[in-house]
Amino acid sequence: MQESNAQYLTSWIEVDEQSDFPIQNIPFGVFRKIHNGFAHHLATRIGNNVIDLYRIASKGYFEDCGIIDIEVFNQPSINAFASLGRPVQRNVRRRISELFRINNPVIRDNYVLRNEILIPVDEVEMLLPVEITDFTEFSSSLEHVANIGRIYRDPANPLPPNWRHMPEGCPGRTSTVVVSETKIHRPMGQYKPGDAAFPIYGATRRLDFELEVAFITCKESELGEAISIEKAEEYILGFVLLNILTARDFQTWEQVPLGPFTSKSFGAIMSPWIVTLDALEAFRVVGPRQEPKVLPYLQCTGAHNFDINLEVILKPESLEPLKLCNTNYRFVYWNICQQLTHQSRNGCKIRVGDVYASGTISGQHPNSYGSLLELTWRGTKPIQIPGGEIRKYLYDYDKVIMKGFGKRNGIKIGFGECITQILPAK
Repeated sequence: MQESNAQYLTSWIEVDEQSDFPIQNIPFGVFRKIHNGFAHHLATRIGNNVIDLYRIASKGYFEDCGIIDIEVFNQPSINAFASLGRPVQRNVRRRISELFRINNPVIRDNYVLRNEILIPVDEVEMLLPVEITDFTEFSSSLEHVANIGRIYRDPANPLPPNWRHMPEGCPGRTSTVVVSETKIHRPMGQYKPGDAAFPIYGATRRLDFELEVAFITCKESELGEAISIEKAEEYILGFVLLNILTARDFQTWEQVPLGPFTSKSFGAIMSPWIVTLDALEAFRVVGPRQEPKVLPYLQCTGAHNFDINLEVILKPESLEPLKLCNTNYRFVYWNICQQLTHQSRNGCKIRVGDVYASGTISGQHPNSYGSLLELTWRGTKPIQIPGGEIRKYLYDYDKVIMKGFGKRNGIKIGFGECITQILPAK
């Protein structure tokens, strides 16, 4: 176990016991101050304090961590820092851990430096942490795919014939991936009501969320190179939460033959903090048994799933919030190594800043389904909202709040919140 993950560590920064950001987390993000709007800097977070990594680097505290140019911390995205690789990122995490431990006076007792480095979280604007080079959405949850198959295809044979043999994925739009709290307008598009002879154009009537986890890459491959399953994690920096909004009525009309297009390209909302693989070491678990046996290049040993609790809360306008689902990332059928290996198997070039989404994550029970399509079973089982309203799909001004965290041995490592609010169509 890495020392920076040790359970006994505490910080001289006050951390509430329910916080997602103890000293064992040390995620990475990008921020700027709200009031004076200075340039974007890379940051980490402990408790309710954002820690300016560029200011720390400028004082020489990262000199022996493999940082050649401190300007990697003075960037609008994490890409330059991420490209230094996991060993350097691990060194920086370790140094941050050392500087902010309760018995280290170097910054703790230097009040001028503390005021320069620490900023309360409510005084900063968190930015999209990564400049996204490419985007792939996989379909890695067996339960979700089976539910969709039961709803739309054959309840007796819900899985496509290839699904258990390879991680299925499709490319997405990078231009509409935005940071948490960005408001999204209800999309306009083409769809065909079930009783209509011809399609119509208008605002979606079946707007849905998709509860997803995504990983971000920190290493490049060469065009034509295939990444082996054993080396896949060398390319992965860490995880974020992702809400891929979906217009279900657009999707059912356009799905055949090439899959979703306008139904999923108008808004994907990302949490602002990248939680590293290193921070999640204690939450590794072995994934579900894969039957039939997958091809040799996808065969994977060890624990490459992660015990991350996931939940979705719906906050309607002027009504109390309602928790819609609880599920867990540990149950995904296809793990991150298999996804990245399969993506590269044909020689596809992997770049720093690629984002790979899990697809909707659902569990085995109705309260663990990761979309309204499943929770309401295509609108046939509406959800009762306290105050008298019901929901089949999202209304204008509804707010969707996603949370994710692992908790073990008294340590909670989380992502914060991924928040989306729906505005009326333009």
